[in-house]
Amino acid sequence: MEFHLLQDIVIILGLSVLIILVFQKLKIPAIMGFLLTGIIAGPHGLSLIKGVHEVELLSEIGVIFLLFVIGIEFSLKGLSSIKNTVFWGGLLQVGGTILTTAVCAKLMGLSLKEAIFMGFLLSLSSTAIVLKLLQERGEITSPHGRIAVAILIFQDLIVVPMMLFTPLLSGHTDNALETLLIMLAKVTAFIAVVILMARYFVPAILHLVVTSKSRELFIITVVGLCFATAWFTASVGLSLALGAFFAGLIISESDYSHQATANILPFREIFISFFFVSVGMLLDLKFFIQHIAVIHLLAFAAIFLKGSIAAIAVFILGYPPRTIFQTAFSVFQIGEFAFLLSATGMQYGLIPESTYQYFLAISIISMGATPFMMNYSSRIADFLIKAPLPKTVRERLSTYTKAKVEAAQAHADLHDHLVIVGYGINGENVAKAAKQAQIPYIIIELDPGKIRKAKLRDENVIFGDAADETILKHVFIHKARVVVIAISDSDTTQAIVNRIRQFTDTAYIIVRTRYLRDIEQYLRQGADEVIPEEFETSIEIFTRVLRQYLVPDNEIQGFINHIRSDNYDMLRNISGLSQNSSVFPLHIPDIEIATLPVQQGPNKIIGKSVYESGLRTHYGITVLAIKRGSKFITNIHPETQIKQDDLLYVFGSPDNIQKLNHFLKLTII
Repeated sequence: MEFHLLQDIVIILGLSVLIILVFQKLKIPAIMGFLLTGIIAGPHGLSLIKGVHEVELLSEIGVIFLLFVIGIEFSLKGLSSIKNTVFWGGLLQVGGTILTTAVCAKLMGLSLKEAIFMGFLLSLSSTAIVLKLLQERGEITSPHGRIAVAILIFQDLIVVPMMLFTPLLSGHTDNALETLLIMLAKVTAFIAVVILMARYFVPAILHLVVTSKSRELFIITVVGLCFATAWFTASVGLSLALGAFFAGLIISESDYSHQATANILPFREIFISFFFVSVGMLLDLKFFIQHIAVIHLLAFAAIFLKGSIAAIAVFILGYPPRTIFQTAFSVFQIGEFAFLLSATGMQYGLIPESTYQYFLAISIISMGATPFMMNYSSRIADFLIKAPLPKTVRERLSTYTKAKVEAAQAHADLHDHLVIVGYGINGENVAKAAKQAQIPYIIIELDPGKIRKAKLRDENVIFGDAADETILKHVFIHKARVVVIAISDSDTTQAIVNRIRQFTDTAYIIVRTRYLRDIEQYLRQGADEVIPEEFETSIEIFTRVLRQYLVPDNEIQGFINHIRSDNYDMLRNISGLSQNSSVFPLHIPDIEIATLPVQQGPNKIIGKSVYESGLRTHYGITVLAIKRGSKFITNIHPETQIKQDDLLYVFGSPDNIQKLNHFLKLTII
C-alpha cells in the first residue's frame, strides 16, 4: 500500500522542525522557515515532495482555519464599525496600486492588457501572513491592525470581480458585466444568509450541542460550520477564505466563540504551515539565481510602490502618521490570492512564463520581508516621524493633524484632570467612574466607530494618536494628574508612555496590560503602575477566599497592597513570597460561620433558651444571630429562646458545626 501523502507530510514537518530550530536561534521568524522548507523540498529544489497538489489542498485548509479564527475574533459588530474603512481604504489602495502598476508596466514594454493584469496581481496582499502576525502580536484591534484587516477584506472581495474580468481583458468573453451583476446579487444574498444564521440558527444549534456536554461533538459542529460556509461561498463563485471569514463572524455572535477559538487553534497552526510551504514550492531556484539582481531590484520597487500607495490611502482616511506608516508596513507584500489570479492569467495568455517566475520571486521576497517589517514597524514609524522634512511639508502635516483635534480647543481650562487613552471596555468603565465621581476627564481615541459611540453619550472625546505630541498638547497632558492607557497594542502603549514622559514627570500613568512580559518594559518607559488583567482577577478571587477564612479586612487589604506595591512579584515568582517577606503571617483558624435550620420537629433545644440548649457547653458553638420569619435577632442573650423554623447563624469549628447540624435533624418522638 502506498502512502505518498503521509510520506510528504513527514518530510515537510521534519524538515520544518530542523530549519525553524536554527531560525529560532538566529531570531528569524518561523514563516521564513516554512518558505525555505518549500523551496528546498519542492519540485524546483530537491524534489522531495511528490504530491504537490495534495500539499496545496492542505494549505487551503490552513487558510480556511486562519480566516475562520480571525472572523471569530472580529465579530459582525466589529466589521460593521469599519465598513467605511473597508470600502474607501480598500478602494484607494487597490485602485491606486492597479493604476500605478499599470503605468509602470506599460513603460517597461508590456501591453496594456498585460500591464492592467499585473496591477491586479500587485494590488493583492497576503491575508494569511498579515493576519497571523497581527494575531500573534495582539494587534488585530489596534488602529493599524483594524485598517489592515479592512483593506484585506476588500481585497478578498475584489479578487472575484478580477477573476471574472480577466477573460474580458484577454478578449475571450463579452459578458463580464452581466456576470458581475449576477455575482453582486449572490454576494448580497450570501450576506443576508450570514446575518440570519448569526442571529438565529447557529446560536440555537450551538446551545443544543453544548448542553450535550460532549467536547467532541462541539469541535465537529464548529469545524462543520466552518467548512460548510466556506464550501457554500466557493459554490457561488466566491473564495473559500472569504467564506471561512464569514463563518467566523457567524460563530462570533454566539456565547461560545472563545471555546470555538481554543478548539480550532491547534488545527490552524498545523495546516497554515502547509500554506507557507506550498508558496515556497512554487519558486524556480534556477531562474531565481540567474536573475537575482533584477528580481531584488523589482521586489524593492514593488514593496516601495505598494507601501507608498497604502500610506497615501490611510492618510486620505484621516489617520495620524504612526498609524499610516504601520499600516503601510503591514500590507506592502503580494499575497496568496494573487497566485490564484496569476494561474487564471496564464490560462488566458495575460502573463508569460518568464514574467510569472519574476512575479513568484518578487512575491516570495515580499512575503519573507513582512515579518521583519511588522516586527520593527513601530521603531521605523518613530524614525520616519522624527526624520527631517522640508519646512513646508512639516507645516502642512502639522496643520492637517491640528485639524483633527480642533474639538479639544474648547477644553483650554483643563487642569488636574484625567486623560483616558482608548475607549474600549476598560476605557469606557473608567470614564463612567470618573463621571460619577465628578472628576474632569478627556478621552483620546483613534477608532471612528468608538468616537461616534462616545459622542452619542456626550463624552469629552477627541480623535487622535496619543503618541503624537500635538494630540498630547491639546489634551494638556502637562496639567493632567492621572493618565490611564487602556489599549491592547503593546508597542503603541510603550510609545505613548515614553512620549508623555517627555512632557510631564508628575502625571501618574496607569497602564493596563494582558501580558506579564510587558510589565517591566512599561515601568522602565515611565509608567507608575501596570495592572495585568489576570493578576487582578487572581487577587479578587483570593480576597474572597481570605474572607471565608475570617481574616480581618484590614489584613486582607494590607496583603493586597503589598502584592501591588511589589509589582505583583509574589504572583510572578514561582515560589511565591520569600521567607524574609515583610507581609503579615496569615494565622487562619479552623473556624467558620454557618447557617443551620431548626425545622425537624420537637427536639431538645426548641423552646429553650440559648443557655439551656447547651450549644456552647456541649458543642462549642456560639450563636451569632437568629432569623425568625423576615426578622433578624442580632442581640443574642443567654435567655434568648430558640423556636421552631428558626435559622441559626452560628460560629465554631467545622466538626462541631457538623455535629450540631446532625443533632438538629434528629426527631424525638
